[in-house]
Amino acid sequence: MLTNDVLDKWDRENFFHPSTHLAQHARGESPARIIKGAEGSHIIDRDGNRLLDGFAGLYCVNAGYGQRAITDAIAAQAHELSYYHSYAGHGTEAAITLARMVMERAPAHMSKVYFGLGGSDANETNIKLLWYYNNILGRPQKKKIISRWRGYHGSGLMTGSLTGLGLFHAKFDLPMAGVLHTVAPDFFRRENLDQTEAEFVAHCVADLEAIIDREGADTIAAFIGEPVLGTGGIVPPPEGYWDAIQAVLQKHDIALIADEVVTGFGRLGTMFGSDHYGLKPDFITIAKGLTSAYAPLSGSIVSDRVWKVLEQGTDENGPLGHGWTYSAHPIGAAAGVANLQVIEDQKLVENAATVGPYLHRKMQEALGDHPHVGDIRGAGMLCAVELVENRGDRAFYDPARKIGPQVAAALLSKGVIGRAMPQSDIIGFAPPFCLTEAEADEIVAKTTQAVVEVIGVA
Repeated sequence: MLTNDVLDKWDRENFFHPSTHLAQHARGESPARIIKGAEGSHIIDRDGNRLLDGFAGLYCVNAGYGQRAITDAIAAQAHELSYYHSYAGHGTEAAITLARMVMERAPAHMSKVYFGLGGSDANETNIKLLWYYNNILGRPQKKKIISRWRGYHGSGLMTGSLTGLGLFHAKFDLPMAGVLHTVAPDFFRRENLDQTEAEFVAHCVADLEAIIDREGADTIAAFIGEPVLGTGGIVPPPEGYWDAIQAVLQKHDIALIADEVVTGFGRLGTMFGSDHYGLKPDFITIAKGLTSAYAPLSGSIVSDRVWKVLEQGTDENGPLGHGWTYSAHPIGAAAGVANLQVIEDQKLVENAATVGPYLHRKMQEALGDHPHVGDIRGAGMLCAVELVENRGDRAFYDPARKIGPQVAAALLSKGVIGRAMPQSDIIGFAPPFCLTEAEADEIVAKTTQAVVEVIGVA
């Protein structure tokens, strides 16, 4: 009889985990965390430990765990129609309904949504469609993409190249040619500490303009960015950043791809991050919050102006040669329909807009004066605590000391999950939208305890 006691052994012998130190895991030097159940903002491991999930899986279980309306919709769809493809005009009730619901919530200038499975494939789709778009317009040289250091856009070949994190490039022969990186809009980590926020924005704009001047605007197809940097440290942009960046893009006829895998469907307290920051993108990437991760599904939302050119291209060249077997999978679509309805019915975006700032405020009150806390930042239901060796001169810890992972481990031992972000000593939080103020208080109290335990200074 299979018992939990053999799962650890089987895991290490058979399971290739993503984003994992493979050798340490195989040797048993790192824990195998086997999750068995979940409810609300909590998960339960195989030993019965109940953990407050301060990161909603990977910023994705927006509606919270155990939403029966979503699981029932998945089961009903599987019984009625477990699969059919969406090629050549085929559709299902769930996929068509979800497309309508997404477009009702998207910015008004957007036109259609193409469904995939994950954020990485959605950004691959965006780039392919963008190249097609420029070929149809007779601009075959306009193909380069500008991303940002510390941005995260996936881990495929093109999407891993767009991601501006060294871990995703090293030994993978990335980034690929045609992908350019500009400065990250991280005011806390600015090189010139004498810069004001407005001066730092001007520096970001100048760096972007320099790349465009060097490469030639006629060779650059798009700029891709998350409304708020996610995996790069949970970094909201400085005041005026997006207005200034969009002005440059419009001046040079460079498309904007808003990667809203993290911010889409309410995490900032608005339906989209584009709404929050006044963006007018040509493409919007969606995934995680689309189904609250109850089933895999992603989307590429294209604007009116892009859609018109795509139509023109098929009139000139025949059917569009792009698709995935599981595009618009009916089970994922059914999960999406139910998820968006749950988010609306339970007013979860409104809760994120209230409890998220509460979490940030309480974290600031608890740790804002700590001599080894350099920055506490957030937007909506996102919060980050950045740890430094010396707050006075913003001296950072030696990465080899792994201060962030130590604090995250101490926090976990107290029953709360916070993420040690892969860039610097940053503890990140992106809880489910159903988080209560009492649960936010628990996150703050135990984060404070973990920081004091690892670093000291009460």
